[in-house]
Amino acid sequence: MLVLLIVFMIAAPMMTQGIKVELPQAASEPVESKDDEPITVSVKADGSYYIDLGGDPEQARPLAEIKAIVSKVLAEKPNTLVFVQGDKKVEYGVVVTLMGELKLAGAPSVGLITEPPR
Repeated sequence: MLVLLIVFMIAAPMMTQGIKVELPQAASEPVESKDDEPITVSVKADGSYYIDLGGDPEQARPLAEIKAIVSKVLAEKPNTLVFVQGDKKVEYGVVVTLMGELKLAGAPSVGLITEPPR
C-alpha cells in the first residue's frame, strides 16, 4: 500500500490540474497513466475543497458532496485513480481527514500530488 502511495506521489506532478494550490515538494517518479481519467480532489489554503472530473473544478464543494461524487464514480469505475492536491499551507489534519473520507468513499488508495524538489 505504501509503495502504491509513493508511485502516485511520483506520477501526480506530471498531471495538469485546474485548481491553483502551492504544492509541497517531494522527490517522486511519474505514474503510468491509465485509460480512465483520475479523480483529483484539491484543498486550497483556506481549507475549501474542489474536485476535478472534467467539469468545473473552480466551484468549491462541501466534503460530504465530494465523498458522494467519488463514491459514485468508483462504483462505476473501481480502478479510477484518486489523488489529493493539497496546498502546502493546509493543516496536516485537513489532508488526513480528506484522505480518510476518500477511503470511506471506496478509494482503494489515495495518492498525494507534490512538486519535484528545486
